[in-house]
Amino acid sequence: MHGPTPATTTRTRICPDCDGFATAAITTGTRHDDGTRALLRVDCRACHGTGTAPLRPRLTTADLEVAA
Repeated sequence: MHGPTPATTTRTRICPDCDGFATAAITTGTRHDDGTRALLRVDCRACHGTGTAPLRPRLTTADLEVAA
């Protein structure tokens, strides 16, 4: 049996902009001398490469009474 995912054990949520895939590797089309491709690693601008976003504050009954 596996354990809970880290996003459920801590008070965070998956980044809505990158869906948790915080870093993308983009090929430049060129190759290094050894034949491997040259890659750029780009982080999500919203979460800065963490893949998570802070939770929104929970509403309390006092907040609901003010809104009504």
